[in-house]
Amino acid sequence: MNPVGINGTLIIQLITFAILVALLYKYMYGPLRKVMDDRRAKIADGLAAAERGKEEMALAQKRATELLREAKEKAAEIVAQAERRSVELREEAQGKAREEADRIIASARAEIDVETNRAREVLRGQVVDLVVDGTQRILHREIDGQTHRDIIDRMVGQL
Repeated sequence: MNPVGINGTLIIQLITFAILVALLYKYMYGPLRKVMDDRRAKIADGLAAAERGKEEMALAQKRATELLREAKEKAAEIVAQAERRSVELREEAQGKAREEADRIIASARAEIDVETNRAREVLRGQVVDLVVDGTQRILHREIDGQTHRDIIDRMVGQL
């Protein structure tokens, strides 16, 4: 026996090994490499999508903050408008109340004037009657009533 000798078995084993490596490379390593490349591409796409998601989330958060700020400004404007309208309505109501009070006061004054004139007329009539009655008592006789009334009316008119 030959301890380190190259014989036909070794050559056949080398050829078989080379064929095995070629078959493995073609049928095993190629598809495995394709699966690994696909997996690598999916991971890269996932990372890119995650990065885009972060950017979109930051953009959405920025938009939400902007919308919230605009909503707060609009709410403040609406509150200010409501306060202005409230002041206007209060002033308008006060104006109407003043007008109504002035109208009531004017009406009351007119009514007072009418009542005062009526009272004066009533008092004139009573004064005339009292003067005629007093004159009759003083004179103990009745003078022509119409003449007395004319005289008294002139005197009362002078008062």
